[in-house]
Amino acid sequence: MGAIMTSRRLLIVAHAPSPNTRALLDAVVAGARSPEIDNVDVTALGPLETGPEDVLAAKAIILGTTENLGYMSGALKDFFDRIYYPCLEKTQGLPYALYVRAGHDGTGTRRGVETIVTGLRWRAIREPLICRGEWREDFVDPCRELGALMAAGLDAGVF
Repeated sequence: MGAIMTSRRLLIVAHAPSPNTRALLDAVVAGARSPEIDNVDVTALGPLETGPEDVLAAKAIILGTTENLGYMSGALKDFFDRIYYPCLEKTQGLPYALYVRAGHDGTGTRRGVETIVTGLRWRAIREPLICRGEWREDFVDPCRELGALMAAGLDAGVF
């Protein structure tokens, strides 16, 4: 008798207020839902629609944000404000990845997110993906790869 595989939930929380940022989110979701990945349930929500229960149900999380005035979007900050204490003791070690659509360099945005996830004790599975400068179509493929990497790692039980 074979082992019973249970689905692992990958939560994608992304602020996507424009067609370009929506293209990045769609690419992350498409990568995570690659046909080769069998046992991962992908849930993509906006930061304002995501609550502590969504984070508690997740086995990994991908965060996506725009760079707003050198910081993360207000929507992603609101998400963190609402989930921080309910999740603090229950999600330590949660694997996460971050992508940022940055009109400038993304440094402040990255630092802001990393400060909060360090407090939560989440575990980065890779360096943040920073899509810097003017919009380019070549931002899309790395986002697709990010989604696929996270889902494949969950599927394989790596994290």
